[in-house]
Amino acid sequence: MTPRDKIPVAVLGATGSVGQRFLTLLADHPWFDVQALTASDRSAGKAYGDAAHWLQSTPLPERFARMEVLKSAPPIPCPLVFSALDASVAGEVETAFASTGHVVISNAKSHRMDPSVPLVVPEVNPDHLQVASTSSRGGGAILTNPNCSTIGLVLALKPLWDTFGLKRVSVVTMQAVSGAGFPGVPSYQILDNVVPYIPGEEEKLESETRKILGTFDGGAVRDAEIRLSAQCHRVPVLDGHLLAVSVELGRKAEASELRDAWERFSGEPQAKALPTAPRHPVHFLEEDDAPQPRLHRDLDGGMAASVGRLRPCSILDFKFNTLSHNTIRGAAGGALLLAELAVAKGLLEREGARTVGVET
Repeated sequence: MTPRDKIPVAVLGATGSVGQRFLTLLADHPWFDVQALTASDRSAGKAYGDAAHWLQSTPLPERFARMEVLKSAPPIPCPLVFSALDASVAGEVETAFASTGHVVISNAKSHRMDPSVPLVVPEVNPDHLQVASTSSRGGGAILTNPNCSTIGLVLALKPLWDTFGLKRVSVVTMQAVSGAGFPGVPSYQILDNVVPYIPGEEEKLESETRKILGTFDGGAVRDAEIRLSAQCHRVPVLDGHLLAVSVELGRKAEASELRDAWERFSGEPQAKALPTAPRHPVHFLEEDDAPQPRLHRDLDGGMAASVGRLRPCSILDFKFNTLSHNTIRGAAGGALLLAELAVAKGLLEREGARTVGVET
């Protein structure tokens, strides 16, 4: 696709850590061209390079540094909008953009559990995008990316859900400090420590998983009937959420069958060869001490989940660990893949027409 053919996009909340991650992933994207950056009123009117405290390991692209930061409000001449806004302001702002014809890809929690808004992990429930066709938002739509821990969990659960069924799931998370944004958790609180509480996180992990694994019946999504219990912890790791998971399956199975299910797992992003899709959405690791955040969070460019330490569980059936990169797959990268899927399925025409109509 030539630069003239690319879809103009905006990034809302571009100065924050997730907004910055969006820019690193969009800098050379083959389908999307960043034409607008927004932030808070105190940053509006400044050059992005002056407004943002750049925290990424790659240099800030000069063309982004020179762009003027706009207020987070329509009108913006971009049919596709990526939202990295904080949940405290995201709900109202995203609604305003959708109601004026924009397709909003949101990383915030504000709309995730709205029955008229799809909550999508592209390899897991791409059919849920059809929910957008059942709602009326002034010609636009809101599509949501799940919580960062939820994404890693459902990538590991989906192959088991499809192959064996699931009755009960217990998950304990060890979540990196970058999940709290910038400046995040105070160093005095997290160094030499584990914080066994992340506000609202356990509820999100439980409710979002059931919605994502649920069934679209042509009008709405019916939650999956799974009993799920989550306990969430903040740990002194920079990037990468590690989850300890125990599952009761719908039928008896051997450990080798679970491994085969993970290794065979693929989805529409892989079939359609979407630009940001990992080659393998789930990697099964043989080592006794894997996965580890420092060693495995960047598999497939940070877009894959890794699973390891599969063994029998004395209470349920099996237990294992799963790891995913929380600011790439769990935030900006996951939202970018969702946007690519929306384009590929016809939710947003490549020439920038503002339409809501999904191929099935």
